[in-house]
This record gives sequence, C-alpha cells and structure tokens, in this order.
Amino acid sequence: MRIGVAGSVGLDHLMTFSGKFTDSLVAGSLEKVSLSFLVDDLDVRRGGCAANICFGMGMLGLKPILIAAVGKDWADYEAWLSRHGVDTGHVLISKDLFTAHFMVTTDTELNQIASFFPGAMSEARNIELAPIMEKTGELDLIVISPDDPEAMMRHSEVAKSRGIAIAADPSQQMARMDGQEIKTLIDGASYLFMNEYELALAIQKTGWSDAEILSRVKHRVVTQGSKGARIESKGGELIKIKCPKENAKVDPTGVGDSFRSGFIAGLAWGLSHERCLQLGAMLATYVIETKGTQEYRFTSTQFVERFQVAYGENAAKEIAAHLA
Repeated sequence: MRIGVAGSVGLDHLMTFSGKFTDSLVAGSLEKVSLSFLVDDLDVRRGGCAANICFGMGMLGLKPILIAAVGKDWADYEAWLSRHGVDTGHVLISKDLFTAHFMVTTDTELNQIASFFPGAMSEARNIELAPIMEKTGELDLIVISPDDPEAMMRHSEVAKSRGIAIAADPSQQMARMDGQEIKTLIDGASYLFMNEYELALAIQKTGWSDAEILSRVKHRVVTQGSKGARIESKGGELIKIKCPKENAKVDPTGVGDSFRSGFIAGLAWGLSHERCLQLGAMLATYVIETKGTQEYRFTSTQFVERFQVAYGENAAKEIAAHLA
C-alpha cells in the first residue's frame, strides 16, 4: 500500500510544571486570564503531526511518503527521518521561513497548555499532489493531518477527485477551522480520526449530529485516552479496545500521532480493525513512556512480547509476521 502523510513538520519545545494549572485558576475570573508558570525543564525535540505519524510507521517497517512544507533549517531533521524509513524526497522547502515550532507545558496531572508557530507550514498550500504522484505512483491512501487549513482542503479535494482513500485527521486544527472546512474534510473520508473532545467540537462547529458525522465517513476512530479507543463504521460495526499497561507516564505529547501510525500500519498489512486499534494503542504506549514524540525505541521482539501481554498470543502472532 502506497501511503502519503500530509501535515505539519515542526520542532517541539517541551516543558514541565511541577504543579497543577487548575490551582492558578480563579473561579469567576476566567474571562481575564494572565498566568505565568515557572517550568522545571525544557527539551527541544523533533515533532509535527505528519512527521510523527511517518516516524511511527517507519518504526514498524513501512516507508510512508511525507507531504509537507518545511523550513530552511530542515537538513538535520530530514536526515533523521530518512534514517527511520520515511520518504522525504517530496517536501516543499521554504527559502525564507523556519520550520514550524510547537511549545507545550505539561503539569503533574498531564494537563497541557500549548502554542503553535506555523512558520514554513503556511506555504503548504503551494504543494501540488499530482507532481508528487507522478514520481511516487498513485497513492492508495493519504492521511490529511493538521496543516495549513487551505492545504488540507486542497489535498482533500484532489484526493476525492482521483478516488484516493482519505484518512482525515484534523485534531489540533479543529479550533482554527470553521464549520464548512471541517465538513469538507470529513465528508467522504474513508477514516476519520478524533478524540472525544474533538468529536464534540466537530458536532458544535458543523451543526451535524454525532450520527450525521458518522454517516459522512466509512469509519470513525475515536481515541479515549487511558480508556482505550473505538472504531464505528457506517455499516454498524463497533469495536472497542483497552490500552496496554504503560511502564510510566512521562509525557502525552504525540500519543495521538503514534496511535495513527500503528492503526494505519495495520491497514497497510491488511489486518482487522481490532488489530489496527491494538497496534495504535501499543505504539501510543511507547510514546507516553518517553519525553519527545520520536524518542521511543523497540526491537521487533520487544514489541511483539508487549503486544502479547496486552492482547494475547494469537493477536501477537498476527503482527509478528509483519515485523519479522
């Protein structure tokens, strides 16, 4: 399966606050908030939704095609992704702007406050899919993850016109996109990825009901944090899975991206939706145990062993055949 992943590439500035954000919020004064938090540390790591998804797929042995706009500071990051199996040969490199930056502070309850500087990502609207596919061959699936909204709309329109399956993943851009943009991205997608909050936001912004949103896509995948994940299908399928037990909860940044990596890898391998969910949850567990979205490591043996503990011997045998 030839898979393209469109979206952001960025650098993550990760900070931790040794307290609770909620302790600094004053009831009745939330309309005027001016807060400052003294953080304990700062890590600068590679990130960006598309890059994170591609990295996770590369860790599982796939070779996804990265479709993104990056900055003039791209060289080191490109070498890193290439070493981990990502096809980086089709990105748009800005002559003037730096790669996007994501800044997030996490408190002791794993609540987060984040800001995002798009940088070169704003040029993603200039990316044309057709010339890329002239070199790579026609895509079987394109993941449209958070990006410049105009780029997301264009990729969606081109993919639909060419009959390319879409995995729609608006996530962080939900707050920025208007109702019509969300409708355009969702309508006709083969897979829609959201967490529970994003689903509620989509209902609010589009004016569609929960059932109407589901009717617009073939399959809807909803992540539920520590409770696991579920997939609902237009045909009535409903599958729920639980998360594997994590060794530690270090940082949740990038967990959703890695879940998508595992799920899409399962699709590429032709596995059932249940296995796809489990693969996503297993990969996400590795991410929450590390600081940084692309810092986790495992061997095939280690991954299969943990998968067996979480989901049983038969499930582990199914994925082992693809990781050998």
